[in-house]
Amino acid sequence: MAGPLAQFEVHTIVPLQVAGYDISFTNSALYMGVTLITIMFFMIGGMRKVALVPGRWQSSVEMCYEFIAKMLGDTTGSEGRKYFPFIFSLFMFILAANLIGMVPWLHTFTFTSHIAVTFAMAFFVFMGVTIIGFITHGFKFLMFFVPHGAPWYLLIILIPIEIISYLSRPISLSVRLFANMVAGHTMLKVFGGFVVSLGALAGVMAAGSILPFAFIVALTGLELLVACLQAYVFAILTCLYLNDALHMH
Repeated sequence: MAGPLAQFEVHTIVPLQVAGYDISFTNSALYMGVTLITIMFFMIGGMRKVALVPGRWQSSVEMCYEFIAKMLGDTTGSEGRKYFPFIFSLFMFILAANLIGMVPWLHTFTFTSHIAVTFAMAFFVFMGVTIIGFITHGFKFLMFFVPHGAPWYLLIILIPIEIISYLSRPISLSVRLFANMVAGHTMLKVFGGFVVSLGALAGVMAAGSILPFAFIVALTGLELLVACLQAYVFAILTCLYLNDALHMH
C-alpha cells in the first residue's frame, strides 16, 4: 500500500524537453486544466439560460458572484470594484482545485498541496498589489511602512519590522493554504489505512474498523469545510492587501 505522502507526488504524463529545460506535462498540470474546465462549465452552464426566477444552477452561480462582490466591497470599498474579476477568478480557482482534490476513487490530485503552486499564486498577488500601490500613490506608498503617530525615535525599529512583515506576506499566504491541504489529505489517508487494516485483520464487517470509518467520514466533512475556508481566506487576505495598496491603512 502506498504511503500517505504518495498522493502528493508529481508524475510526468507527457515528457517534454525544450532547450534543456524540463517542461513536461504532469498530473499537476492536468488537474489545473480540469479545474479550469470545471469552472467554465459551472459558470457558463449556470448563466446559459438566465431566468428572472433562477433555478438551482443559476442560483449557485449568482451566490458565488454576490459573495465575492460583497467581500470585495466590504474590504476595499468602491475603489476595489474594478479588481473583482481577478478576486473572483482567484477564489473560484482555489475552491474548485480543493474540492476536486477531495473526489474519492478517481485518484484526483490536489495541486494546491504543493508549495510551488501556492507560492506562485501568492507571489503574483504580492507583486500585483505592490505595483497597484505605487501606481496609486507613487513614492508616497513608502509611507505605508511608517506607522502613523509613532514617535520618531522608534521608527528605526518599527520601519524594519513593517518591511519584514510586508515581505513575509507571500510566504504566510502560500504556506497557510499548502499546509492545510497537506495535513488534511494526509490524515484522510492515514485513517483510511486504519479502516482497511483493521477490516483485513478481523473481517470486512469487523467492529474494530467501524470507529476509524466513522472518524474518516467526519474528517472528510471537516476537510470539505477546510477546502472552502482556505479559498475564502486566500481571497479575503488578497482583498485586505489590495485595500492597503489603495488606501494605505
